[in-house]
Amino acid sequence: MEYFKTHDLRQWTHKFYMAYHFPYYISWKLGLISDQTFQKPWPVHLGWYLRGYSIEQANHIWEWVTKTQVANNWRADTCRILHRHQEQGDLTFLVSGTPISLLHWLAREINADHVVGSQLEIKDGKFTGRNSSPACIGEEKVTLTKHYLKKVGLDIDFSKSHAYADSLADRYLLGMVGYPTATYPDEKLKQLAIQQNWGIFPPD
Repeated sequence: MEYFKTHDLRQWTHKFYMAYHFPYYISWKLGLISDQTFQKPWPVHLGWYLRGYSIEQANHIWEWVTKTQVANNWRADTCRILHRHQEQGDLTFLVSGTPISLLHWLAREINADHVVGSQLEIKDGKFTGRNSSPACIGEEKVTLTKHYLKKVGLDIDFSKSHAYADSLADRYLLGMVGYPTATYPDEKLKQLAIQQNWGIFPPD
């Protein structure tokens, strides 16, 4: 979204996107819906901004986002955890509701081995504005991760695996592994981590 705001593009798409999701925000603030119900529609509809764009145009956007919005904002302490895993020869995955095509750009920045994310639909070389798979959020992170592993032929021992996440909606992904760590968690995830005896980073 920041790309389109900065470059003054797709103003009406942005207005419609925010107006469509505003009721979810109000319902969430009032405690009427869960965190996952609130969060799920946002990545589902990000494709609206790219409707009609070519893959080449989208790559320009992903590069801009990576270089201007993300590259200088990685947390140094969490990057050290990632680098430690890489030094030990562990496979590393980015699992996010972010579009897969953007995740590939981000993965190159941190040398992550694999990405699992939301797949935007492309027809005749153009983005349709829809997803071609479920949004990678909540329980779908587990489903899509397992589907990806099967697709590429990787046999992962989850009991010996680590996962790091910051939102309560990620509890399913954290619960899938033997070594879950709530990383800079929101308050709800922090409380769950305490109850489940999960790791918390940074420690209090």
